[in-house]
Amino acid sequence: MDKEGYRIYLTDREKPIPEEKIVPAISMIERFEKFVEKVGRTLESATSMDVRNFSKMLIEEETNTYDNYLALSRYGYFIQNFDLYLAVLELLDGAEVLDVLRERIGEVAGKGKSDEIFKDIDNPLGLPSTEKPKVAKAVLDQMEKLLTPEDCRKALVDTAHGIPKEWYKEEREKFLKAKDIDEYLANKRAEIIANLEKHRDEGRLFFNQMITDDVIEYVKNRPDVMTGMRNGDKIIHTKIPYMAKEYLDEKDEKKKRYYACHCAWARETIMNNELEIPATFCNCSGGFTVQPWEMALDQPLDVEMIKSVLKGDMECTFAIQLPRNVIEKVEG
Repeated sequence: MDKEGYRIYLTDREKPIPEEKIVPAISMIERFEKFVEKVGRTLESATSMDVRNFSKMLIEEETNTYDNYLALSRYGYFIQNFDLYLAVLELLDGAEVLDVLRERIGEVAGKGKSDEIFKDIDNPLGLPSTEKPKVAKAVLDQMEKLLTPEDCRKALVDTAHGIPKEWYKEEREKFLKAKDIDEYLANKRAEIIANLEKHRDEGRLFFNQMITDDVIEYVKNRPDVMTGMRNGDKIIHTKIPYMAKEYLDEKDEKKKRYYACHCAWARETIMNNELEIPATFCNCSGGFTVQPWEMALDQPLDVEMIKSVLKGDMECTFAIQLPRNVIEKVEG
């Protein structure tokens, strides 16, 4: 392990990691190094399977904390072992979703219903993606049993991937600076494409994926992807595939749908016919999609699922209803 290099990596940044977190982080990497050495690998050659097996051990020991997983992911990025880095991100992906969903169910239907739905649910941090759908299915089954369809939908939309609305507070300022919604959309689109091009040029990961020329061309040719496009009084928003390069290269429809899906709690069911997550779960993604718009327009908005890979579609698309006053400013 490169202790000194890792220490510099953690401290030489805009928000340095404090010393009290660096010491246990180094200890965690040393533990993982000894773990992979037993199977003849190094930190540089550690695989995603090594990470999953190590995570099982952490769960059993009850040392499966965010700090321990962050230590592993940061070291993976530091040494450019992206198998290690992405494997840890996969373990953390969506980890907060069910906790937020439990809160939202409580707000919609009462704490008693929420507690009953989650009473037998075991959802440890670091659960592999192959095991997450079983947990999600158990929760959804209870929701459908104990809640009305509208309460189910509202709780899922309000969960919004577990991301707080405050993440998008700058959208309000950007919207107010634009002359109308079409200019706001054009500015948003130019900003996102420039960001993708920057990641491509610097060879950096865009969240979980590398950006190629083909990916950028795909986004440029699809104004509904990432930013959404206005169609009359609606915004039609299609999500960029979770693994866009692989999605564009793939011919097999099932694999293509798998590469499109962002949801850690459902993705694996696309390739595994033993379990099915209903597309109603995608209302959570609808909530995530509408959040920036609600912040920009400073009001709640209706969102409708149009396409979902869980329904057999090749992409995930949502329609957001725009307020009349916003449309009148453009169309008169």
